[in-house]
Amino acid sequence: MTLIASFIGVDSKFPKPKPASIYIVSDSRISWGDKAKFDYGRKVFGCKNSPDIFGYCGDVLFPSIVLNQIVDIADQGLLFEPNWTCKQKFQAVVNKLIQIFNNYPKEVQSITADTLQIIHASRDENQNFFCQKMEWWKSTNKWTSGTVEFEDHSDKLFVLGSGRTEFLEKFKKYAESENQKTSRAVFHCFTDTLSTMTDKYCGGAPQLVGLYRIDNAKFFGIIHDNKRYLHGVQVDDLINFNNVEWRNELFEVCDGVTMKRNKDAQRQPNPLLH
Repeated sequence: MTLIASFIGVDSKFPKPKPASIYIVSDSRISWGDKAKFDYGRKVFGCKNSPDIFGYCGDVLFPSIVLNQIVDIADQGLLFEPNWTCKQKFQAVVNKLIQIFNNYPKEVQSITADTLQIIHASRDENQNFFCQKMEWWKSTNKWTSGTVEFEDHSDKLFVLGSGRTEFLEKFKKYAESENQKTSRAVFHCFTDTLSTMTDKYCGGAPQLVGLYRIDNAKFFGIIHDNKRYLHGVQVDDLINFNNVEWRNELFEVCDGVTMKRNKDAQRQPNPLLH
């Protein structure tokens, strides 16, 4: 299964609090029951030409294929009109995804996981953010959708997957810590949960994609156990590390070469661990 979460970063410096960023974070483990595991599975995606990001949990094969296709179709300008609202874009994604799913072989559906859940986060031309999920359940063979209202402070949004219960239990402490109501508290809780996870179907390095008030999907490299990862893949043997923005397990901005916090970057200590 998976542990995946979306969360919002709210800027309190405006005349009134206003969302400034939104993220989707996931683990990287794909498992085949108790038989095998693979800790390099990509679970977060984003568009280069529109402010739209995605993540999935549950079944692996279908979303890992189709989300890549949907992102590419959107980036070619075939899926969204430039002036569409976030809800219109979400509906376009839902329609195309269901259309493709309806062509999925029935023989394969019999071995598909019990559920498939996809998170879509987006931003409109007025810098308003949006987060919704779509899900399919084998028991009903139906698709449903759900949305979440934002608080006036940074907070978790959707938390999905087999690791959800462990995350939410741990988040109770983070919600009362000195970092409460911050985006780093959510990320701290995620990395803390992943490092102490008892659910054997969750694991690997965290992977992270986000949106700010400007520009489109932003992919973050993650420094995990003193190694560099992007989309769950270890990249220490590659080059040009600072072509990517790096975050460590504290959500601090880091230098890709040294793997240390940037000198001008804000410290983000985890009061529950340090």
